[in-house]
Amino acid sequence: MTERLCASGDVAEGEVFQVDLGDGRILAVYRLDGEVFATDDLCSHGDASLADGEIENGQIVCPYHMGTFDIRTGEATGAPCSIAIRTYKVTEEDGAIMLVG
Repeated sequence: MTERLCASGDVAEGEVFQVDLGDGRILAVYRLDGEVFATDDLCSHGDASLADGEIENGQIVCPYHMGTFDIRTGEATGAPCSIAIRTYKVTEEDGAIMLVG
């Protein structure tokens, strides 16, 4: 089963885009090296939207305390963040980014 998150054009290379699924889940969708990725949008350390952060070397930098997460794995990679964020399998088809599963 797949669910449409956004149009492919909504997520530029090296950028992050917030998607509200309308069921309480808010995701951050990223495009890195031509691939798309998705994680929970909320930082596991502070109440901040990762979609407001910057991408640096495959990491999303939380705008609240500057902690970092690996976009591909969700691993917390920089203090003060120590708890991983959830990642989601996504695919790109027919001009849309789709959540898989």
